[in-house]
Amino acid sequence: MPNRLTGQSSAYLRQHADNPVDWQPFDDAAFAEAARRDVPVFLSVGYAACHWCHVMAHESFEDREIGAYLNEHYVPVKVDREERPDVDATYMAATQLIARQGGWPMSAFLTPDGRAFHAGTYFPPRPAHGMPSFRKVLEVVAAAWSTRRDELEQAADAVSRAIAEQAEDLRTALAGAAVTVPAAVPSEEDGTDPAAVALEVLLREEDPAHGGFGGAPKFPPSTVLPLLERLAAGGTPGTADRARGLLGRTLGAMRGSALFDHVGGGFYRYSVTQEWSLPHYEKMLYDNAQLLRAFARAADVEPDAGHGRAAADTAGFLLAELRLPGGAFASSLDADTAAADGDVHSGEGAFYVWRRSELHEVLGADRGTAVADLMGVAAGPPQPLHPGRVLDDAEQALWDTARPALAAARARRPAPARDDKVVAGWNGMTVAALAEAGVLLEDPALVLAAEEAAGHLWAVHWDASGRRLARTSHAGSAEHSIEGLLEDYAMVAEGFLVLYRATGATPWYERARELADVAAERFSHPAADGGPDAPERVWSDLADVPAPLLAAGASGRADPLDDVTPAGTAVLAAVLVELWVLEEDERRVRPVASLLGSLDLLARRSPRSAGRALAVRAELASAPAHVVLAGGTAEDKLAARRAVGPAAVLSTRVVDADASGAPGSARGKTALGGRFTVYVCRDFACRAPVHSVAELQEQLDGAGPLS
Repeated sequence: MPNRLTGQSSAYLRQHADNPVDWQPFDDAAFAEAARRDVPVFLSVGYAACHWCHVMAHESFEDREIGAYLNEHYVPVKVDREERPDVDATYMAATQLIARQGGWPMSAFLTPDGRAFHAGTYFPPRPAHGMPSFRKVLEVVAAAWSTRRDELEQAADAVSRAIAEQAEDLRTALAGAAVTVPAAVPSEEDGTDPAAVALEVLLREEDPAHGGFGGAPKFPPSTVLPLLERLAAGGTPGTADRARGLLGRTLGAMRGSALFDHVGGGFYRYSVTQEWSLPHYEKMLYDNAQLLRAFARAADVEPDAGHGRAAADTAGFLLAELRLPGGAFASSLDADTAAADGDVHSGEGAFYVWRRSELHEVLGADRGTAVADLMGVAAGPPQPLHPGRVLDDAEQALWDTARPALAAARARRPAPARDDKVVAGWNGMTVAALAEAGVLLEDPALVLAAEEAAGHLWAVHWDASGRRLARTSHAGSAEHSIEGLLEDYAMVAEGFLVLYRATGATPWYERARELADVAAERFSHPAADGGPDAPERVWSDLADVPAPLLAAGASGRADPLDDVTPAGTAVLAAVLVELWVLEEDERRVRPVASLLGSLDLLARRSPRSAGRALAVRAELASAPAHVVLAGGTAEDKLAARRAVGPAAVLSTRVVDADASGAPGSARGKTALGGRFTVYVCRDFACRAPVHSVAELQEQLDGAGPLS
């Protein structure tokens, strides 16, 4: 079979379309060909911004002799882990079992039905550092397939069983009495709140010297930030203060570090060092969407802390560097830029780093020296800009005068490649982040950008006739053969709901509701002992689990743990809670128990793996609030929304009862006497209706009796 990667949505796959390797996408045809020829599948998994993926491609996959050997003895399959996280997760588990380590590029050898029997990560073209050459690995595996087939089949069976057992062990460990909804209940063990327990664990795990959590490599703790926000806003006074302090220290450490691109805005994927001083230079959409939302929210709480600047710079990066024609957002920027001699290996981070001499050349000797000292650029090789702290006013003023000249100089360098694949879920997170940031930073252009991205998702990714959401698209065309995961449906639905909060446009609410309904239909089924309306449901991350993954040991059950993005189950739970509040329909919230499960063990042992789920549980303990507007003019309603202010996107829903398709919370709320009427409601009980923005403000401040 010839190479079939031309025209794929994934830039990573298209990068390999001209290899002498006859690469196949991960589909039924590839595995059928392996079965027909009775040869193993060689599975290579990576992503477009992966430095070592490029290295192995340049060294091995572009080599004609290696390509010919692969084609003769294997069916080579190439997977973009961002496009197929289901494939990546299953075979990463296999790789870690076999090789005792994981990473990308991932190299796995599979039986024709999909079971892994050998695996590794990067293999060099010649033996080095205790690793065999890639050609030698190919030869040894091919020989074993011919002469020791039974041993390989037994190994494949053992790996498949181990993967299945790991999933079952995790499910059993996390099993227990689930949360009770709509009201949260205390921990089953000792009456304590899991969110408060999680905060204690996080405070113990905090790096007191450098901020954040853990050692090297150090990733931004994006998925746990919503939990800290929720506790800071709604916990007991002591809990709120400690959560607010931890949140502020974490955000401050990141934005003052080399993890943040101080010239162009936005955050890199992680730091190689514990002190955030040396980034791995990939820039991912999912990181920047989550961090934009966190910094914009923090700026609303602490307007003088400088978080707003980081939020604005991150939004600016998204719009300038990742926004595509049509309004959607690309997946990532590469870590590498080609060096002058064309050697990609030598170009990691080259676009972003500086020598002191370059700073002198661009800024002049005196100012260049001052900026080099401020940004931690010592004599020697090029280095990232790393102040290592939040700048004071004088330092910020110096940096503000230097930054435009440095940005202009950097723009003349060869730029990193962009993966212009559109991932539905990550764009859903970006819609939510831009819509919230637009309101909180008072920048309507960000809300407009959110609307345009949401429009792309609905027009391109959503198949209305088949009621299916495509995970990826490229150049305005969706890859409908790859259906979205549970996380895609949930994240897009959440983005639409945040956009509804920001704009009041009911089509976004209606589309979110449809996505949530389809997600419940396609990604869950009743538990064995429950009927179709039972609250206990079994959830999957995939609507249909491919046969090779089932053979490899995949359970088909949803993964309840956060990774670099929150678990799809947790995001869908948040969506259903939001719909419950908007619609005042308890049927919406019934599945939340099965989506969240029992969080006690995770709260005590690994809260960073369940930050979003714990945040949803904490939200269930608070009284929901909404404001319903009826009658009046557009100016009246705009003034009312302004009176509610940032709470309109953070905690208090504003519903226009006169809008077509308004949610159920507007039911029965009319313009009394034909006058502009406002209903302020908390915990599904409303105060006496009022007729002016001034009276609304009084009620928001706590005055006025409940009706």
